[in-house]
Amino acid sequence: MKSMAVAMTEDKLPVVIDDKEIRNMIYTFRGKQVMMDSDLADLYQVTTKRLNEQVNRNKDRFPPQFMFQLTEDEYKNLRSQFATSSDGGKHGGRRYMPYVFTEQGIAMLSAVLKSDVAVEVSIRIMDSFVAMRKFLISNYEIFSRLDRIELKQLETDQKLEQVFNYIATQTEVKQHIFFNGQIYDAFSLIVDIIKKAKTKLVLLDNYVDTNTLNLLCKKNKGVSVLIAGSGKGSLTRKDIAKFNAQYQGLTVKTTNDFHDRFLIIDDTEVYHIGTSIKDAGKKSFGITKIEDEILINSILKKLQ
Repeated sequence: MKSMAVAMTEDKLPVVIDDKEIRNMIYTFRGKQVMMDSDLADLYQVTTKRLNEQVNRNKDRFPPQFMFQLTEDEYKNLRSQFATSSDGGKHGGRRYMPYVFTEQGIAMLSAVLKSDVAVEVSIRIMDSFVAMRKFLISNYEIFSRLDRIELKQLETDQKLEQVFNYIATQTEVKQHIFFNGQIYDAFSLIVDIIKKAKTKLVLLDNYVDTNTLNLLCKKNKGVSVLIAGSGKGSLTRKDIAKFNAQYQGLTVKTTNDFHDRFLIIDDTEVYHIGTSIKDAGKKSFGITKIEDEILINSILKKLQ
């Protein structure tokens, strides 16, 4: 299950970090899961030069099992993966072979960088390493049946992404119950549903605020968002303008036709949510996928 983390910058502004984004930065070299110095620098909000300077000043804290430098062949293999991904070439043009850090090395980085961001981000990275190990263990049988895919290729993030997506599409649970205190799990599922939208996202919710927008901002680029409700929340025009300045596509409509909360994906999938999404997990509630086409069409007609 995907999740989000919030780190604090030096100016105390929240920065949302997606666990999926972190997972896509984890590679396998020499039988170890590692992350590149430049990717870590981006997450820690420092330059790659400063990160490596701090490492060099504390060289005794980074033995070979904590970090190592890629060979030219290893780096060429890594760049060949970037050529077929959405990386955009940001790792190109380096003057030296990059250093990579193991899970232990990443934990040590937070100590030598000495910043709140480094500590918070390192915790999220540790969680991602643990989550990936648990996933691989719990789905061992599925992986063992994929006899047409070379195991060596499964170690690459591109192949892992295909397997993650396949399992996700084959194992969707259509009803979920969350109990009081399961805020993290509830928010994670709602973000997963939001990310399913390819073109359009509609939220029917009478109580929305900036916490609602913090969830909706996880939408895919180019997806339009319509919030329809009675307007009883604390959302302001200024909040809407700030959202549109960065993410675009948000429209808010006033209607008194709905009491319950619904999340509509591309006019084809409808999820009934037992609470305002800003309060998900604060009390026990459920999320149910509605599959009756007549019911879906009746809800959509009400919005016209």
